[in-house]
Amino acid sequence: MSQLKVYNSLTREKEVFESITPGHVGMYVCGPTVSGESHLGHARPFITFDIVYRYLLYLGNKVRYVRNITDAGHFEEEGRAAEDKISNKAILEKLEPMELVQKYTNLFHWGMKAFNTLDPSIEPTATGHIIEQINMIEKIIADGYAYETNGSVYFDVEKYNKDFSKKDMPYGILSGRILDEQEASTRDLANQDEKRNKSDFALWKNAPPEHLMRWTSPWGEGFPGWHIECSAMSTKYLGEEFDIHGGGMDLQFPHHECEIAQSVVSNHKIPARYWLHNNMITINGKKMGKSYNNVIKLTELFSGNHPILEQAYHPMVIRFFILQTHYRSTLDFSNEALQASEKGLKRLWEGYESLLKLNDNTNEIASDLVLDKKLNALLDELDEFMNDDFNTAKALANMFEIISISNSIKDGHLSENTISASTMQLLKTKMKAFVEGIFGLQPITETSSDKLDGAIQILIEMRKEAKANKDYMTSDKIRNELATLGIMIKDEKGGNMTYSFA
Repeated sequence: MSQLKVYNSLTREKEVFESITPGHVGMYVCGPTVSGESHLGHARPFITFDIVYRYLLYLGNKVRYVRNITDAGHFEEEGRAAEDKISNKAILEKLEPMELVQKYTNLFHWGMKAFNTLDPSIEPTATGHIIEQINMIEKIIADGYAYETNGSVYFDVEKYNKDFSKKDMPYGILSGRILDEQEASTRDLANQDEKRNKSDFALWKNAPPEHLMRWTSPWGEGFPGWHIECSAMSTKYLGEEFDIHGGGMDLQFPHHECEIAQSVVSNHKIPARYWLHNNMITINGKKMGKSYNNVIKLTELFSGNHPILEQAYHPMVIRFFILQTHYRSTLDFSNEALQASEKGLKRLWEGYESLLKLNDNTNEIASDLVLDKKLNALLDELDEFMNDDFNTAKALANMFEIISISNSIKDGHLSENTISASTMQLLKTKMKAFVEGIFGLQPITETSSDKLDGAIQILIEMRKEAKANKDYMTSDKIRNELATLGIMIKDEKGGNMTYSFA
């Protein structure tokens, strides 16, 4: 079998994967910012790296998979005004920040369970690692690559670039951006006058009096920058250098670029050997964004409750849809594509179940040697394709070809004795390993969550009717009773109602 090769965003080349410690893999993937519901765009990275995780385990590795929860700060400094998403959303929803965080963390976990993703080995939170972040910031300041202004601390990008460009670790090494061009295109934002240079980014932000989330630090009360969180947590759980750092392509800059700079100063090395990035999801050819009104939350996706959607889509259909395209290619969402994926998944699963029920050959002499050889080649290619930078699309094509042959036996067009007993056993074993183990697919069935959704939708319709009849007592009773069960009803514009789990 060939060696696993991965496309390394850092070197822009496909490289043979060799872990630092043979048989052990450390992988860090940037998790969600739990200031709101997870949406379709979040599904791709977490399903993508679930496949990476599963395949590394299949190859016999012991994997420590760390995926964080960003539950503090996450303010933007490139392209958007500086804001603390968690704190702002907590005020809007009239919740304590950690109450909001718990609500959306629960929803994220619910979505990941629906997609049948494996739990990470460790899921650290930013708020649980404030001390580690402060310690890392203090070291960066002590080494002369950060400075404090008005209670905030900024990373000195120009000084870093001047010193580390000579060591082939410039700022921009991952994204390919040139510092002068970055500074020219960076617009003036709030507190920009605190920085020595436009490209400098915050390691710690001073908390104004109205700010809800705040911690005591050597520079006064404040909260951490987004980038320092991941550097501190990855170092704590995977060491100063680990094997894989993953995330969406949108995180290459500034997030991962800043992580590299911080870690190089703190630990004197680039934190990860291999940087893997999945491409984006577009919707009907357009980028996902609030301005296009095409951000589809997972609850909306599974219930069909969104203007773009023609129907509800089962989580396994979304998973299968994502696997049909190589993770580094753009994936365009449309109702037509999802409906085709639904049919494809049903066909694959029905064929797979039929294959498992086939009898083994009782007459080896009667087997078709040519067909046997073809099937063994198709099975071998499953590993070859996955070893070629996790090419799930090509592996799926082979699986469909295998199913087509086994269906011919089921339908009586070929004899069961056509395939040798050894090949039939290998077919069943390997298809099970890929369909269920590596690809994590399950049959499309009505689950308890589907039934729960149906029951809630009935109550929502009853509440709408009550409100329309000005029966506010019944309307409030339905909302309050659901709230006691942890189901929050939200009134939207136009009389629509949505629900989420607290």
